[in-house]
Amino acid sequence: MWTASAHIITAVIGAGVLSLAWAMAQLGWAAGTAMMLLFAGISYYTSTLLAECYRCGEPGTGKRNYTYTEAVRAILGGAKFKLCGVIQYANLVGIAVGYTIAASISMLAIKRADCFHDRGHRNPCRSSSNPYMILFGAVEIVFSQIPDFDQIWWLSIVAAAMSFTYATIGLALGIAQTVANGGFKGSLTGVNVGDGITPMQKVWRSLQAFGNISFAYSYAYILIEIQDTIKAPPPSEVTVMKKATMVSVATTTVFYMLCGCMGYAAFGDDAPDNLLTGFGFYEPFWLLDVANAAIVVHLVGAYQVFCQPLFAFVEKRAAARWPDSRFMTRELRLGPFVLGVFRLTWRTAFVCLTTVVAMMLPFFGDVVGLLGAVSFWPLSVYFPVEMYKAQRRVRRWSTRWLCLQTLSAVCLLVSIAGAVGSTAGVINAVNLHRPFSG
Repeated sequence: MWTASAHIITAVIGAGVLSLAWAMAQLGWAAGTAMMLLFAGISYYTSTLLAECYRCGEPGTGKRNYTYTEAVRAILGGAKFKLCGVIQYANLVGIAVGYTIAASISMLAIKRADCFHDRGHRNPCRSSSNPYMILFGAVEIVFSQIPDFDQIWWLSIVAAAMSFTYATIGLALGIAQTVANGGFKGSLTGVNVGDGITPMQKVWRSLQAFGNISFAYSYAYILIEIQDTIKAPPPSEVTVMKKATMVSVATTTVFYMLCGCMGYAAFGDDAPDNLLTGFGFYEPFWLLDVANAAIVVHLVGAYQVFCQPLFAFVEKRAAARWPDSRFMTRELRLGPFVLGVFRLTWRTAFVCLTTVVAMMLPFFGDVVGLLGAVSFWPLSVYFPVEMYKAQRRVRRWSTRWLCLQTLSAVCLLVSIAGAVGSTAGVINAVNLHRPFSG
């Protein structure tokens, strides 16, 4: 249970926590707090539905589904399986890009924090993030050679510890800033129209905030893969997974509420889109360095937690397609390590591709919002609900069926709204940015 919780916390408490103060600023105390609690409840409930779909047929005795897409194929089949695969793996690629951007921003923030400390806060301390993206990519190439998901348990535990480290530092700095301000900033309704904000911008930003919050809670699409690491006799895999889900969602919600609310209390409507790299705080610079270093270490682990299912999918399909190819079966020995040639080539190429895309689109907040909005409904709500209805033979037009359909419809509307707002933000950022300019 603790290992599964560590995997979930590593996946959930990621870069998303740093944008929650900005999301709170767009929505205000009332709607911002309500939306965080709402997404937490939805995430927990749909995850428990999905945990029930790890095995087909009777609970605890049916055939295992080793991945999210396998569960969709076994229970729903056909076109829904193909649609799910495209959405899930495209989203995992997007997350890899987003985490590369976030890691480079944190590495750059360490350099800038030291520069501000030495040269004063008015010095621009400009620098390119491209070298840091390349460095992060090089580290991920090495860690990507770990063959299987269950062999990265130690990396998840380290990453989970790092996530608590930087979230706690962000919380402490927010509290200290609030005390220094002499009270809470912010308002019930968030950023006011006027002062350079048009009514349309208020709408777009509010919708993007929905996407940011939904991204912060997204992990359902790797839940089955995490559940498959639980070494327990049936039916206790489901029991253990539900406990792990409750522990991890409750833990992350507490952290999210504290970090988002205290960040908003500290900066009010001026909250940056990344709490620890937006330089609302300048001192103590060494504490900012520790926090951003913890973010980088966490993102190294989180990148692997999200990408290992994609690696496994491609390698399994390739092995089935070309079982006799020497390229597929050949191995290289590097000291004590044995590396498959195909695995080395494909995983290295994937990391290089995501790094190049990140260098083209290095705007963190807009990418995070778009990823969250696009993936939230299909992967975190629609497929878990549809699989649960099929698995448990929920009778059409029954009370439970109507409640599940209503949940799915409401979440679809929220997802569409978030996607529209985030798309507007990305388009605006693209117009202002030159690719590879860092």
